[in-house]
Amino acid sequence: MLIGSLKKGLLIGLKTTWTLGKIIFPVTLIVAVLQYTPVLPWVIKLISPLMKLLGLSGDAAIPLVLGNFLNLYAAIGAILTLHFSVKEVFILAIMLSFSHNLFIESGVAVKTGVKLWVVLVTRLGLALLSAVVINLAWHGGSITAQYGLIPTTTVHATGIVSIITEAIKKAVLGILQLTLIVMPLMIVIQILKDLQWLEKLSKWLAPVMRTLGMKENTAMTMVAGLFFGLAYGAGVMIQAVKEDGVSKKDLTLAFIFLVGCHAVIEDTLIFVPLGIPVWPLLVIRLGVAIVITLVVSAIWKRSGTMSRKETTYDQKNYDNTI
Repeated sequence: MLIGSLKKGLLIGLKTTWTLGKIIFPVTLIVAVLQYTPVLPWVIKLISPLMKLLGLSGDAAIPLVLGNFLNLYAAIGAILTLHFSVKEVFILAIMLSFSHNLFIESGVAVKTGVKLWVVLVTRLGLALLSAVVINLAWHGGSITAQYGLIPTTTVHATGIVSIITEAIKKAVLGILQLTLIVMPLMIVIQILKDLQWLEKLSKWLAPVMRTLGMKENTAMTMVAGLFFGLAYGAGVMIQAVKEDGVSKKDLTLAFIFLVGCHAVIEDTLIFVPLGIPVWPLLVIRLGVAIVITLVVSAIWKRSGTMSRKETTYDQKNYDNTI
């Protein structure tokens, strides 16, 4: 039984890595090259006027753009090189926790079947709304933030060949990181399924799922996103939709929740070097995720919008994507 689970998990892991790799590799390559073009500076200049409305200085556009174009690590590195107040750093942390790595994570969300506009509107909307609310509600935090770590210096490539080589290297490393996470994850998930442990987990989480307006078979999708994030947890989500019969309604609700609160360990601890309290950050993310999911679920239930679409995804559609 164990050998069979290993083989099946390995095969699923390979297929999932290939599916997600087709998104992550080209996106990483393109964005890595864009760092050396006028595109990023142009975007930063374009959104700088918006910063004042969010209670931020113009320089805050730099980590916001880097965080959404690249990832949280790039955004953190940028923040550590600039001088912000405690309030500004907290606003940036909240915004980036809702909206980061936008291209890749939106791409894999679409692969699982969630509408692109739902992902973008929810992530960007929560980021902007949270910044406005915090700016209006918090009148303190004006002292300069004291960062806990000194950022490491980065060497920028020069010349077309060097830039392309560096971009390819980043893209390959991205795929390697994806493989190292997804492969063992899919094997473990398959073993847990065959041992019927996931059924027990689903039953344990059933009250939580029902409260949020989802069926208990959405449990693995939620767990994967909460602990591994939208990008790396997408492999489990894809399989959950294929094998567990997760409906379109439940998948969309799960993603709405995970947009507000995903990768709770990594995406919380990563802000520790900024010298801000991370517990309020986690509480806000979790609270917003619960509230927005309950609101959307209640609206759908009342309007009956999704009741006619409660069918599961067609197996053939997923076979084609893989």
